Amino acid sequence: QVRLVESGGGSVQAGGSLRLSCAASGYTFGTYCMGWFRQAPGKERERVATIDGRDSTSYIDSVKGRFTISKDGAKNRLYLQMNSLKPADTATYYCARYPWSYCSRDYRDFRYWGQGTQVTVSS
Repeated sequence: QVRLVESGGGSVQAGGSLRLSCAASGYTFGTYCMGWFRQAPGKERERVATIDGRDSTSYIDSVKGRFTISKDGAKNRLYLQMNSLKPADTATYYCARYPWSYCSRDYRDFRYWGQGTQVTVSS
């Protein structure tokens, strides 16, 4: 049974940093595409970053140069290092797993989801 559990969210001031972590279990970690997504109140969920089975990464333009997605196969964990945070980054952040090693850009294609962790950035 696939299970994803996020942690590391919190409240920070603009310009601050947070590192989100996603603990994965129930499958062979590292084989599949995984991603970080976020959803702000009243807005559609959006892809933030993905990392595929060959460790190729992809980011939305608004976080390029500020966020870094990575994974640790020994710990079965996915990470999102977030630097230079802005109020616009405020959202609930989710990790998710795609059914294949390559990635889709559409959040609706991701099959397994964590419960989410809240990130609040104040100005």
